[in-house]
Amino acid sequence: MKQKVVVFGSYVVDLMGRTPHLPVPGETVKGSFFKMGAGGKGFNQAVAAHKTGAEITVITKMGRDSFADVALNVMDELKMPKDGIFFAEDTETGIALILVDENSSENEIVIVPGACATFSEEDTERAAELINGAAYVLLQLEVNQDANERVMKAANQCGAKVIVNTAPYSEVTDEFLAGAYMVTPNEVEAFEMTGVEVKDFDGACRAAEVFHQKGVKVVLITMGSQGVFISDGEERKLVPAFKVNALDTTGAGDAFNGGFLTALSEGRNVWDAAVFANATAALSVQKLGTTPSMPTREEVEEFLHSRGIKE
Repeated sequence: MKQKVVVFGSYVVDLMGRTPHLPVPGETVKGSFFKMGAGGKGFNQAVAAHKTGAEITVITKMGRDSFADVALNVMDELKMPKDGIFFAEDTETGIALILVDENSSENEIVIVPGACATFSEEDTERAAELINGAAYVLLQLEVNQDANERVMKAANQCGAKVIVNTAPYSEVTDEFLAGAYMVTPNEVEAFEMTGVEVKDFDGACRAAEVFHQKGVKVVLITMGSQGVFISDGEERKLVPAFKVNALDTTGAGDAFNGGFLTALSEGRNVWDAAVFANATAALSVQKLGTTPSMPTREEVEEFLHSRGIKE
């Protein structure tokens, strides 16, 4: 039986250009391709969860402008509920400037959060009503942190498990981490938050122990081509990544988190959920963009079947 889940986080419009190489300071590079689309970590993760089958509510905030319409049109197309969409009357919708190297698929991103950095106490009180009855609430660090803290408190009070995707990295308190059931940093974020370099399994184990000491129950560290490290405090495993030819790695982490949330909402354990999430991410990097690249449930199941993994 599916459980209700919530993503609380950012929405920004992605303005993506592909170039022969990423510019160095002071350099102008002629691009080969441009695309505008809905983005932001919160929105990306919610779309990934929705398309892979989750019963999800996304809570985000945008301005009263044409960039907001980009998200609303996507939600209409995908039949996503809009009851968690808040509007700022005096702040514009956020944007992300994304440059992608068309040869290596590496990217550089600048985010201007706009409205999603203006969640008020009134907003988070409304968010708490939407969270009631949810099994999991997924947060990121792309909105104003005081709002994240209030939402975490509300989630814990109603019995929801809080997952914190610690991206983009910013300093948070130990009290905030202690309220998280799970954290999902990549290896760079794990280093920034623990001071432990995560280059291999042993490093991941040491970093996980720091998180556990701060009160986090489950630690999941995405380690690129090495796979996904998971520690639940007793058992530690590295779940292998799927090898694919990447076209655009933008949004891969969001695809992973969204797919992971879907799998958890269906009652899977963290190890099996990571396999499902790895497949979601592997499919996403084979397409351009962020929300447009998020795979459907059918695509994930077909991918897993092709790799000899039964759903």
